[in-house]
Amino acid sequence: MTKENAIKLFQDQRVRVQWDEKKEKWYFSIVDIIGVLTESVNPQAYWRKLKERLKKEGNETVTNCHGLKMEAADGKMRITDVADTEQLLRLIQSIPSPKAEPFKVWLAKVGYERIEETEDPEKAFDRAMETYLKKGYTKNWINQRIKSIEVRKDLTDEWDERGIKKGLEYAILTNEITKAWTGLTTKQYKNFKDLKKENLRDNMTNLELVLNMLAETTTTELSKKQKPKTFNENKKVAKKGGDVAGNARKDIEKKLGESVISPLNAKKLGKRNNDEIKSIEE
Repeated sequence: MTKENAIKLFQDQRVRVQWDEKKEKWYFSIVDIIGVLTESVNPQAYWRKLKERLKKEGNETVTNCHGLKMEAADGKMRITDVADTEQLLRLIQSIPSPKAEPFKVWLAKVGYERIEETEDPEKAFDRAMETYLKKGYTKNWINQRIKSIEVRKDLTDEWDERGIKKGLEYAILTNEITKAWTGLTTKQYKNFKDLKKENLRDNMTNLELVLNMLAETTTTELSKKQKPKTFNENKKVAKKGGDVAGNARKDIEKKLGESVISPLNAKKLGKRNNDEIKSIEE
């Protein structure tokens, strides 16, 4: 069971789901999930008891859950406890139900694989290759994508060396690079490709991936040479790295006569690849 499949099991009429545009997260109604997994006649009471037990155990997931207004059975908007994907999967581990077992098995498998990858990083690349092939990507695209992971790791290692903090600071610098080479912020780029939580690089064309790698590799090399000391200095380096790829993009677009920045996402790319294969076979 993949993470995507695990989540999709809940995306039907029995479970209320809400997308938070700002946080880029899906939120699921906890009582609806409990109703599906336990088939309880009173999921609200079940959740109250479960929440009380988990709080006594010191489970931080329950503490971090919050309420959102969602449409109730009577058509009125009422506050209901919700959980994001990570919180939801954690809560499922605490529900004794046969329907919850596939999720628990999947989580255990993922945990075991992460431990294996820590001991042998090559396994992470093998699994990535297998996963992308199952999703319908071409081998040429997959090779580019795996190379882009290596390039990204070199960049984040350099940022770590410069004292850049993971999370918000990484995101700000990445946005500087993206904006410099595409002319779009990361959020605008994702909106252009009709993406929500999906990984932007997983939805790039080969050419987009190559230019993004050029931007990140240039930023890494510039940072190594200039050794920026402050966050603002790192922002300037990130923009310079992105500008190099941006100039390359503009030159390519002049020769192609069309934009390199594609609205195609993974689903559309997969369909196009399949259409091309069928046309060759015919």
